[in-house]
Amino acid sequence: MAKLNIAPTKSNLLSIKEQLSVAEDGYDLLEQKREILVMELMHMVEQVKQLEQKIEATVQTAYPALKNMLMAVGGNQVERISHAVSYDFEMTEKPVTAAGMQFNTIDVELPKRQLFYSFMDSYADTDEVMVHFFELLKLLTQMASIRTMVWRLANEVKKTQRRVNALDKMVIPQTRETKVYIESVLEERERENVFVLKNLKSRSAKKE
Repeated sequence: MAKLNIAPTKSNLLSIKEQLSVAEDGYDLLEQKREILVMELMHMVEQVKQLEQKIEATVQTAYPALKNMLMAVGGNQVERISHAVSYDFEMTEKPVTAAGMQFNTIDVELPKRQLFYSFMDSYADTDEVMVHFFELLKLLTQMASIRTMVWRLANEVKKTQRRVNALDKMVIPQTRETKVYIESVLEERERENVFVLKNLKSRSAKKE
């Protein structure tokens, strides 16, 4: 690792020592941050897996229920019922903090189910389909939010890891090598000065 190209002076030595201390402290803080981010990321990945299982289970019940409804009442009747159904879904942004980072998640407020059709024109299959697809909408909204958080956390982990690597592999070793170099040069100068002073004293003593 090449040392920094600076003059080997006492003032530069003090500056290099300060830079080295800051770099080492920064490395420790970034390493702690990286560990926290990775733990939070792993936790969210586990949440994604659980949501995927719930979504898969809901899909496995929702679409068969829709198929049964089509078979029971017929496509034309299902279409007439669908035109009668009208819901307003309120979606809002919800601030969330994870691993020291701010996120905006999407929250959907499911409306209370209403009866848009007469009892004579519908069957129990109709209500069952509504229940399953309401639940599916809620789960998919949660999945969209958490996947966005996972993506941002993963990017932050990569950025932090790059900074940790830069400090560990380049900045700190280079600064340490420069510090050692300056110290060795200053020590050599000090020895030369002592030697010169001794010679001067010796010559002065002989003259006397």
